[in-house]
Amino acid sequence: MSGDKLVFDLSQEVEGSSNVFVRKDWVNILDNMNQNYNSNQSVIDTSQLSNSNKYASYREAYLMMPMLLTLSTSDGVFSPATAGGSSDAAIGLKNWFGQIVHSITVDWAGTTIIQQTPYINMWNSFKLMTSLSWNDVLTTGATIGFYPDNPLSFSFNTLPSPFGQGVCNNTNSPSNLVVQQNLANFTQYLSNQGNSGFSIRQQYINFDPAGQVGIAGTGGGGIQYSALLSSQAVQNVWKSYIQTKANAATGGIIEIAVSATVYLKHLHSFFAMCPLVKGAFLKITLNLNNTTTTVSVSGNGLNADPTTMTLVSVANAVGGTNPLMIAPVAAGQGGAELGTQGVALFPPATYTASVQVGARALNSVVSSRADYVEGTLAKSVYLYIPMYSFAPVFEEAYLSAPVKSIKYTDVYQYQVLNITGGGAGQMNNLLTNGIANLKSVLLLPFFSATAGALNTALPVGIPVYQSPFDPAGTGATSPLCLFSNFNVVISGQNAIYNTERYSFEQFNNQLYPANKVNAGMTDGLTSGLFNALGFEMEYCYWYVDVSRMLEVESSVPKSVQIIGTNQSQKAIDLFCFLEYGCEIAVDILTGSRV
Repeated sequence: MSGDKLVFDLSQEVEGSSNVFVRKDWVNILDNMNQNYNSNQSVIDTSQLSNSNKYASYREAYLMMPMLLTLSTSDGVFSPATAGGSSDAAIGLKNWFGQIVHSITVDWAGTTIIQQTPYINMWNSFKLMTSLSWNDVLTTGATIGFYPDNPLSFSFNTLPSPFGQGVCNNTNSPSNLVVQQNLANFTQYLSNQGNSGFSIRQQYINFDPAGQVGIAGTGGGGIQYSALLSSQAVQNVWKSYIQTKANAATGGIIEIAVSATVYLKHLHSFFAMCPLVKGAFLKITLNLNNTTTTVSVSGNGLNADPTTMTLVSVANAVGGTNPLMIAPVAAGQGGAELGTQGVALFPPATYTASVQVGARALNSVVSSRADYVEGTLAKSVYLYIPMYSFAPVFEEAYLSAPVKSIKYTDVYQYQVLNITGGGAGQMNNLLTNGIANLKSVLLLPFFSATAGALNTALPVGIPVYQSPFDPAGTGATSPLCLFSNFNVVISGQNAIYNTERYSFEQFNNQLYPANKVNAGMTDGLTSGLFNALGFEMEYCYWYVDVSRMLEVESSVPKSVQIIGTNQSQKAIDLFCFLEYGCEIAVDILTGSRV
């Protein structure tokens, strides 16, 4: 009987209803950087839109951000262009193209309405992981570069290994089924057996016009990609692809040109709440995670001299997340295909991998190579936004109340460093003395870089969210970072009535309803991309909704304190995000603030 009302309602629908809008035009504008992103910034202003006499829809707007990925060496026989030695799966990106944005600032008519918050990509990744459904991933994942990492496929390598060092979840082939000789390793789950998220994200960007489809027959034939879509055709339509594979006597280079779509609503909640507005002048400033990573490969792959990969350095001018991921040099993985000459894809050498916005490699070691080629797709960041023209009767109704209130949320970010592990680390930290209109508290735990290399297995001073082997900071946290006796104290009052002693309490009571459709209460209508096992393994989000209060209390600044015990064997650093409510009033006809 549940469908009877729907049948009745559908039968009364009348075709030919009046159009609310008489026209919808997608407009694109360039940023102000003149193709130069050496400053690690992109600045966009909407002055061109403010004089259009049409209504802009920032809810639907997105950025087209060209990115260039490179991998090269100058001291080894790296031959990515050798037939049969494909390097197409050697490098890729971490989850979501928006990881390239470290922070965002927005000014409306000269007044700042979105403050600069570093590591905003971590907060946005949490929002996407808790609000998207798997259908969203299937339909829009390729557009926004999004597919979650498998939380069961990580390993922890205390020394350099074929997979890297520290936490490694960079396997991109399920063929490497490791046979454990030590029966005590029963908690391996899918360790080193293939991170499907990384592999699928590579497929979003690594189209190779020179590759083959199918298996060659006895006559040496095969169906060529190039017969279907040439390199020039790919450039003409701005499709992400592998643009350069070149060999050199001292070492070759591979380059991947990416056309990345980043929706404004995923960068900040303000854009998701912004109404149709005419004449608004916005200035959007993005600080970028342009990153250069150096790794060293050693060994010849034989039992006596196994191939290992060591992280040497990471250079990120803003100190943010490394969006780049490098595949292992283990057998069957993206960094270990054998060429026709019998040499490994990653022979012993020092390799430089980089990712940056724009068409130019910002690393001088890469850009000075003779075989380096600038990006062949877009050269600048574009803002695409739909502009609407109302039908007169509907515009009159819309303007009957021209002053609209925009209610959105912003975040503050704090850090609590080097909380001792092994059940001895007690958290009792005051994050702030006062924030008004608090909405939520989110804690993201990462193995502590300040505790030394023995804690993370990475070089001293390199945090885990900058490792090219670890997805930490791009959705995932460090693995198995669980707390006991956890609570958030708001102005002296516990936000959680009974202090959480067990991990299932955090997932069931706090995390599962967060950002879900109908708070997850309607079976058959759900969202969210991880379950309780994923939470306990590598999506260790500690989240508390603190928005429930009387209206009169919302304007009162309140202190925030966190308490708990770190049960991880590792010391951890906490990245703490405090979400609070904001409100501005605007005139939708003139775009001015009221």
